[in-house]
Amino acid sequence: MASYAANLETARNNVAARLVDITANPKPDYSVDGESYSWTSYFQALTAQLEALNKALQTAGGAWEKKTHGRV
Repeated sequence: MASYAANLETARNNVAARLVDITANPKPDYSVDGESYSWTSYFQALTAQLEALNKALQTAGGAWEKKTHGRV
């Protein structure tokens, strides 16, 4: 069974792959038979999901500390 972080990573990779697809083959917003399709909104929703998943992955990774060494 995959870990929480691994599941988040898979979800992030799926969203990123979908973003690759829709940016490689962009489509205009349009309406058909009274149904509207907004590719701009879809792109914005995917980028928001990607940002949220990246934040969740950072949280799932736990606390971390950055050590630096200065020169005298």
